[in-house]
Amino acid sequence: MTDKQGLKQHPTAQLAQHPEQQDSDPSGEASVQPSPGQGLTQAFRQELQRVMATADCLFSPKEIDQALIVVAEQITTRLSDSNPVLLCVMNGGLVLTGQLAPKLSFPLQLDYLHATRYREKLSGSDLHWRALPATALSGRTVLILDDILDEGETLAAVVEWCQAEGAKEVMTAVLVDKQHDRKSAWLKQADFTALVAEDRYLFGYGMDYKGYWRNAPGIFAVAD
Repeated sequence: MTDKQGLKQHPTAQLAQHPEQQDSDPSGEASVQPSPGQGLTQAFRQELQRVMATADCLFSPKEIDQALIVVAEQITTRLSDSNPVLLCVMNGGLVLTGQLAPKLSFPLQLDYLHATRYREKLSGSDLHWRALPATALSGRTVLILDDILDEGETLAAVVEWCQAEGAKEVMTAVLVDKQHDRKSAWLKQADFTALVAEDRYLFGYGMDYKGYWRNAPGIFAVAD
């Protein structure tokens, strides 16, 4: 199967709709999100500022770094002799990959893919493939890096795609495992998890609020 850009798609790419993180605006107020290329409306800018100002910081940069040091040690013990390919799941896994990769002092290859369900919204939809890795995965050990394990549908589909591409072994690492009983995919837990968080809408360190605040200095939860 191919998409409009001619990219190969795994049969699991088209998933049934499942809600992820929040089904509606956590603030309880309607807002108009700008289309790509448009400037921020005053109302949306104020919403973003309000969300950041009222959010609860669950993990500071120092706490995140300490957790990533532990994960890096675990990954090194498990994968240092396997010549792995690290696949960053864009855009959420970008910050995690940038922070974690320098802590891995063994030979590896870095690549990325872009598969998303959110489309910068608060609820999930079908999985859409925007970019596939250039590195051949056949016979390789693959470590997928993503920001959050929520319901698990996206990460599970990416694992299945890597397996279909002939990867010898596929493992997963996430920055945050959100604790709840709504994990609907077969993948209930990542192989490597840095932090565990409560069941709230999270943003920062790669996780977004309506496409923004991936750059927030810490992991935050939208105020209840």
